Amino acid sequence: MMLRSFFSARSASTLAVVLLTLLCADVASAQEAAGGGRALIDLSAAFGVGLVVIGAAMGISRLAASAYESMARQPEVSGNIQTAMIIAAALIEGFTFYALFICSGK
Repeated sequence: MMLRSFFSARSASTLAVVLLTLLCADVASAQEAAGGGRALIDLSAAFGVGLVVIGAAMGISRLAASAYESMARQPEVSGNIQTAMIIAAALIEGFTFYALFICSGK
């Protein structure tokens, strides 16, 4: 049972994304050392930006879903929950902008 949950579709897709990223980075490094073109290096930066944006969108959507669910369960503390949600979303966006800056390579 434990093995079945380990090889779920979600973990398989995550593993595929990580392996693809590592493959692109490895091939790009080897190509740069051989003096080839920069096509794969540019692709890996764009791929990194895409992963950052997808990750941030998933994080903020989970944050908002959990916050709205808890506000529905306890309406009397909705102001505190909303404030905490906005602060957490701002932190996620801050990390996202930092990661985009790192991925852009400038």
